[in-house]
Amino acid sequence: QVQLVESGGGLEQAGGSLRLSCVASGRTFSYHGMGWFRQAPGKEREFVSAINMNGLTTYYADSVKGRFTISRDNAKNTVYLQMTSLKPEDTAVYYCAAARYSGVPYLPRTPRDVGSWGQGTQVTVSS
Repeated sequence: QVQLVESGGGLEQAGGSLRLSCVASGRTFSYHGMGWFRQAPGKEREFVSAINMNGLTTYYADSVKGRFTISRDNAKNTVYLQMTSLKPEDTAVYYCAAARYSGVPYLPRTPRDVGSWGQGTQVTVSS
């Protein structure tokens, strides 16, 4: 398993931008599909975005498509989530996630697909 540490959350006004980063420990990062999930108060954890091992394939939830961009730098063991045109409904704790299986084209698109979670970073968007 990989260990994940997120950063970059904070308070932003509606329409603004934030970039989240997630640094992974270990030498297997480049063999894992990676993703981002979020959880708002009183709601279930939901999928936001995922990216495959080489960064060429990405997926997004409909609610963030066109506003968020996921990317990765395997040389830095880091995955990013660039968030633009933020809305108050984007307010949540954002979690970085590594796919349960490595070395195969497997992406974390549901919580059951996840093998490792980060500790989460709070994103708050004010109206």
